[in-house]
Amino acid sequence: MSEGTKDKSIFIGAGVVFKGSINAPNQAIISGTVEGDLVAKDVLIGAAGVVTGTTEADFIDVKGELNESISSKNVLIVRSSGKITGDVTYGEIEIERGGKIKGSMKQV
Repeated sequence: MSEGTKDKSIFIGAGVVFKGSINAPNQAIISGTVEGDLVAKDVLIGAAGVVTGTTEADFIDVKGELNESISSKNVLIVRSSGKITGDVTYGEIEIERGGKIKGSMKQV
């Protein structure tokens, strides 16, 4: 990752609770809890990560939990430990065995 990319990314560590809106031009890595809206180019939700609110990105990779409104313009990957609850919009989707989605789903 180049220095320019690092400067435009955010990491929410395990045990951290963030309340509010995040708009990251590049990558958002969530291992803690986010209560609010999350917009980034790429969103990576770690196994302990939980996001409740509107999540929008080109690419979303879920090992933890995403709740409410999820929109992935290109690819949404739900790993075996991943859980999504809410309204899901995606370009392409991949769900590993064990991954869970509950709610409405719509392909764009």
